[in-house]
Amino acid sequence: MMSVAYDYGHERQAPAAQAPALKDELLLIDGARVRSLSGRTFKSLNPATEQVIATIAEGDEADVDRAVAAARRAFEGPWRTMRAAERGHILLKWAELLKQHTDEIAALESLDAGKPIAAVLRQDFPAAIDTLTYYAGWADKISGDVVSARDDALTYTVREPVGVVAAIVPWNFPLMIGMWKLAPALACGCTIVMKPAELTSLSALRIAELALEAGLPNGVLNIVTGPGRTVGEALVNHPDVDKVTFTGSPGVGRGIMKGAAGNFKRVSLELGGKSANVIFDDANLEAAAKAAAAGIFFNAGQVCSAGSRVLVQERAYDEVVERLVARAEALRIGDPADRATALGPVISEKQMRSILDYVEIGKQEGAQLATGGTRVGDRGYFISPTVFANVAHEMRISQEEIFGPVVSVIKFKDEADALRLANGTAYSLAAGVWSADIGRVQRFARKARAGTVWINTYGYTDVRLPWGGERDSGLGREHGTAALDNFTEPKAVWMNLNV
Repeated sequence: MMSVAYDYGHERQAPAAQAPALKDELLLIDGARVRSLSGRTFKSLNPATEQVIATIAEGDEADVDRAVAAARRAFEGPWRTMRAAERGHILLKWAELLKQHTDEIAALESLDAGKPIAAVLRQDFPAAIDTLTYYAGWADKISGDVVSARDDALTYTVREPVGVVAAIVPWNFPLMIGMWKLAPALACGCTIVMKPAELTSLSALRIAELALEAGLPNGVLNIVTGPGRTVGEALVNHPDVDKVTFTGSPGVGRGIMKGAAGNFKRVSLELGGKSANVIFDDANLEAAAKAAAAGIFFNAGQVCSAGSRVLVQERAYDEVVERLVARAEALRIGDPADRATALGPVISEKQMRSILDYVEIGKQEGAQLATGGTRVGDRGYFISPTVFANVAHEMRISQEEIFGPVVSVIKFKDEADALRLANGTAYSLAAGVWSADIGRVQRFARKARAGTVWINTYGYTDVRLPWGGERDSGLGREHGTAALDNFTEPKAVWMNLNV
């Protein structure tokens, strides 16, 4: 995700903004807000206070059935038959409505996910709008090719929407990653049943309401909230779902591939990461350390491409560790609604306990806890930004995705050693390299096993560039024209001219 400039300070800040008023939240199916057929609900908690902020309808297989049926009707009816340019106009109107509700949506995202409001306004929300407007522009430009196969035939290709899409969205960037899936699928003419993460369902429900207001026909976008073990599995196994797009953990991704094999659904997966941020001793160490801190502590480290392994050449190692520790200790931790806050809570008690368990594992493995590694306060799921020094490549904290504000700083000798360490995990999502030697950084970029390589920077993304990885980091690519391939099927047409 995009790197940001942090606001530094020393004190935990008091709340500075009032949370938006919330109501009981219902499913959105076929253009209407409805209760789950079972009547069951679940609670959504504010990660910063542990207080209940909403009661949300808990969907199940029966709700998925009616949502998929609505999506199928809309696909065969008004959405697929609508002029592509008109679909684009609706998406642009939706973007304008979202912008008119900027403060409301940003506050909702901050409250529900524990994200600092300044970061939401700086990255999450603008990125969602950029994605929507970018793919709105593509709606009437998705075309095929004339292929001159032979003289007695007119042969050409067209690209048709894949059909009903199940979009399963994670909790770390619910608004932004949600739009990464919604915008291209809708631009291509697909219809959608979206399952937001159980922990962060609120922004999806609100933006879907605004999509209806923008003119999206009933059934084109449906939201079914609830746990992955029921709603997610029902979508993956549903015979009338044509495509699954998922962002989340490798373990769940493997389960989705198995479930989708039942009727050969198309699948795209954006999964985990253990990205290496490599700093050679000839780099600008101040710039590299600043970006390395942002690359791991942004969104409390809950980022698939977080630079959770900082690899530093021997001569620069001590200085980089010192700089990282200083930046970690200066981060302003506090209420996400306060615009001065740089580091909010992690998403849940379960996630907090998992991260703290990894801190203990790191200490037991012999790594040096240079700073952090503790819970902050006794309310909310705050963890102090954590720097481990003297980390060995084979340690679990170096190999396993922690998904929290924990960085392992690892020493390397030379270019070959750096590349060996950078490629030495099961993941291949992203990598960064810092050096004044242009040949060195280009060699590294070519040989690094990563879907994205940043040179003398870290963390930037743009919807116009492909995004994704291989191995345990996933399957396929999002963004750019790659996303159009995700949601369309090519069809060849052969017309005999000798009639």
